[in-house]
Amino acid sequence: MVKVGDKISADNSSWSFGGDVHKNFDSHVQKSVPQYFIGHDIIEKMSDFFLTKNSYVYDVGCSTGTLLNKLAIRHQNKNINFIGCDVEKGMVASAKEKCKKFKNVKVINESILNIPLKKSNLIYSYYTIQFIHPSVRQEIFNKIYESLNWGGAFIFFEKVRGPDARFQDIMSLVYNEYKLDQGYSPDEIIGKSRSLKGVMEPFSTQGNIDLAMRSGFKDVTTIFKYVCFEGFLAIK
Repeated sequence: MVKVGDKISADNSSWSFGGDVHKNFDSHVQKSVPQYFIGHDIIEKMSDFFLTKNSYVYDVGCSTGTLLNKLAIRHQNKNINFIGCDVEKGMVASAKEKCKKFKNVKVINESILNIPLKKSNLIYSYYTIQFIHPSVRQEIFNKIYESLNWGGAFIFFEKVRGPDARFQDIMSLVYNEYKLDQGYSPDEIIGKSRSLKGVMEPFSTQGNIDLAMRSGFKDVTTIFKYVCFEGFLAIK
């Protein structure tokens, strides 16, 4: 096991959000993902356009429930049904604790693939799909598209690869400098990169758009971009 920062350790090709990672996840992720809370703010503001009274909302990979809690607060007078799901028990326990004051928030310890989805107006995924095996990503997009009401939205943020080798090299080096600026040591940066091999598989911008278009979405646009991190809005 090697240290990857913020009291978290991982082995080569074995990064996991399980174990005790949930205890330090919030501090780790906001340093690891540029403009992490700005992305939250964008999703919060975008949600105003899609959430009417009695709507259903799904959070795919809710982690510790930070964004789920923010949206529940923002729309607390609309009788919205919020459902978060995550495959890690520790994350689910943290999310339930964070959102416990809201009776209309439900957190499930399960993959989105195994949950029957009600018709909803908004589904979002915040840096989650990149950790789901590519073999089932299209199935997830298809399921999300089918479950949305007409005019409903899927908002997803992902780390993205460059469109060619030169762009990828530039983006990777700029991101490594960003992590150095956050106080991570070179050993921690290398350790984290090695732990993510075979675990995180980012697609390019076009690759993500293609997933959405193949599932049926016709209207897809970028709503956030910071080097190799991108947010998309797809409307049914």
